[in-house]
Amino acid sequence: MRKFLTRSLAVSAVALVALSTAACGDSERDASSNPSSGAAKGFAKDALIGVALPSKTSENWVLAGDLFTNGLKDAGFKSDVQYAGASTTVADQQSQITAMITKGAKVIVIGATDAAQLGTQVKAAKDAGAKVIAYDRLITGTADLDYYVAFDNFKVGQLQGQALLDGLKAKKATGPWTIELFSGSPDDNNAGVFFNGALDVLKPLIDKGELVVGSGQTDVKQTATQGWKAENAQSRMDAIINSTYAKGDKTLDGVLSPNDTLARAIITSVKAAGKPVPVVTGQDSEVESVKSIMAGEQYSTINKDTRKLVAETIKMVQKLQAGDEPEINDTKSYNNQAKIVPSYLLPPVIVTKANAAEAYANDPKLSPLTK
Repeated sequence: MRKFLTRSLAVSAVALVALSTAACGDSERDASSNPSSGAAKGFAKDALIGVALPSKTSENWVLAGDLFTNGLKDAGFKSDVQYAGASTTVADQQSQITAMITKGAKVIVIGATDAAQLGTQVKAAKDAGAKVIAYDRLITGTADLDYYVAFDNFKVGQLQGQALLDGLKAKKATGPWTIELFSGSPDDNNAGVFFNGALDVLKPLIDKGELVVGSGQTDVKQTATQGWKAENAQSRMDAIINSTYAKGDKTLDGVLSPNDTLARAIITSVKAAGKPVPVVTGQDSEVESVKSIMAGEQYSTINKDTRKLVAETIKMVQKLQAGDEPEINDTKSYNNQAKIVPSYLLPPVIVTKANAAEAYANDPKLSPLTK
């Protein structure tokens, strides 16, 4: 079922086909691609490196900023680490990237606020001789993007879908099970990738009637959570409960949640309505969600160790500084609608109460929570 939808499509395209087609064959995913930008010719060891991150919507973005600041300093670089404001527009980030170019940054690392609206800035960076690395979120619609470093986000979605099934079967051995689907912010390309990965696992059972989406809301536009904001997820869950589950003739068995912040908001909504907590997935290994998993409420999360992702990104920067080609392990999976972007992908890890102690054994912040 990996053909159901490719990682390469942005959310807007996903909405047209999310549950109605097994579209987009492997032609885009299997097309070969050489890193078109090649390695840099090298630059000074104390050069300025720009890092443009989205607003602080999760613990991992906050951590990433600190890690980049300290890691780039330790590697001998000057750094300019910026967060976009809380506004839902991309204007802050566009201005920040433009300023980094003006200051002479040799590499600009971008965690995109809006994947589709940074093409002008990426081109300006290229024209100025800077390299651009998309961090965690793919930047779409531009052939000027040099590299992408992330966890394998399609795999993240597959793990979330499988975790939902595992949790449902643990509570009730056979279906049908009634579920609801949530996806992330439509301006984040990853939201569609997560959703596609999950539906790669779930759609066959939806087609068979073993999984029933109680509200009938099944495409990515209906399930989207603008800005990844908890209040938006909670409001939508409130509305679904009132319209679909208030009479008590349906039981909500599970909810596909794309991250931990939304998972906790969904659980809050369900508990406020006096309903049993369903199986709820998540992502990011946020402290409060790990506590919730150990307490038997949230069922799962995904461990995407930000420390490793930042470290791999800084390795890329160091390779470019030396005039070498950064390590790439994927040249076929991530088509940003203008090119297949040379990528370095890290493997995500599913975490439930059963394996939390093992998964977080080397994490000083999370390992104490699993005792």
